[in-house]
Amino acid sequence: MRLASTLKIAFRALRRNKMRSTLTALGMIIGVGAVIAMTGVGNGAKSQVESQIASLGKNVILVFSGGIGPNGIRMGWGGTGTLKISDAEAIEREIPNVTIVSPEIRTSAQVVAGNQNWLTQVLGESADYFDLRQWPLEDGTSFTPQDVRSAAKVAVIGKTVAKYLYGSESPLGQIIRIKNVPFVILGVLSAKGLSIMGSDQDDVVVLPYTSAMKRIAGVTTLRGINIQVASGPDMAPAQQQIIGLLRQQHGIWSGKEEDFTVRSQEEIAAMATATSKIMSLLLGSIASVSLLVGGIGIMNIMLVSVTERTREIGIRMAVGAHGRDILLQFLIEAVALSSLGGLIGILLGLGSSRLIAALAGWPVAISASSVALAFLFSAAVGIFFGFYPAKKASQLDPIDALRYE
Repeated sequence: MRLASTLKIAFRALRRNKMRSTLTALGMIIGVGAVIAMTGVGNGAKSQVESQIASLGKNVILVFSGGIGPNGIRMGWGGTGTLKISDAEAIEREIPNVTIVSPEIRTSAQVVAGNQNWLTQVLGESADYFDLRQWPLEDGTSFTPQDVRSAAKVAVIGKTVAKYLYGSESPLGQIIRIKNVPFVILGVLSAKGLSIMGSDQDDVVVLPYTSAMKRIAGVTTLRGINIQVASGPDMAPAQQQIIGLLRQQHGIWSGKEEDFTVRSQEEIAAMATATSKIMSLLLGSIASVSLLVGGIGIMNIMLVSVTERTREIGIRMAVGAHGRDILLQFLIEAVALSSLGGLIGILLGLGSSRLIAALAGWPVAISASSVALAFLFSAAVGIFFGFYPAKKASQLDPIDALRYE
């Protein structure tokens, strides 16, 4: 009964000063709304990067040529051709739990179809590349292992290339010229979207890697090797085995630097999401300052309220209220202000997130856990910043309080 009476008195005091209560809660509304919106933007960016990483395929290990060049010059990933077809064959033959190996040639070229032309990326890959990347065809078929062995003049194109070269016309069976070499289009890949580097993955022409080496690039070395292993737990040991095998293949003994780089999908994901994690933390930290300011505002108003209601507190104590009742009353008022502000702030944050997504085109992802955490944090702010004024009110001397004017 005493708790119900205390609650009634606390909410009556808040209703008595509606404007003050609203302005006090405004700090929490803005703070919680900002936290929800900013963490939504940060999580959206992170989820977008993760989806782009997933577009690489499943359980993928990438080997890049590069490192120390022939003259001791340090080159970046893919900067010099230090990998050979024999390296890819050795990996497929000797590393257990490897399911797919696709040697890779990567270059760019102006491609021509009829009176249309387009500068695009040309990839040379194995016939299993599309399974490794989990990249189905929207139309047609892919090239075969026999096409790879014979360096056939066949190609599979991405949606962007199909759009700019053929428009609404079907490209299947059409001839596309790459550096004046004619290739027959066998299939069109389904849309993949942007890569982790922000490039258009659909702006691509995929050829058998032997065709790309002999007919387009005129090289005998690879720029990379794409590898898929059977399961996630196999990736770490497979990565170490690949490094050991390639060092042996290239005659690199202990103490010498490698002329290749091996990265697992997990490592690439960690590097790619590091920036988005920092951004999420930074945005959340900045928004949390608003919560701190809102909490200080609650403490300030509650201290003013204690001073203004000193005589009321004295009367309550004189008729039998205990110090804990006064403490509970003012604590309830502080928590009510912060919690109400938190609820409205959540609605504001959800609305702001939708607005940001609609106007700016940014990905926004808001989890139920972040909403619950924001509300609980707002209530905790009310308890933390409301405790001191409530404690001060509960420790007033009844006689001094009754004399207060």
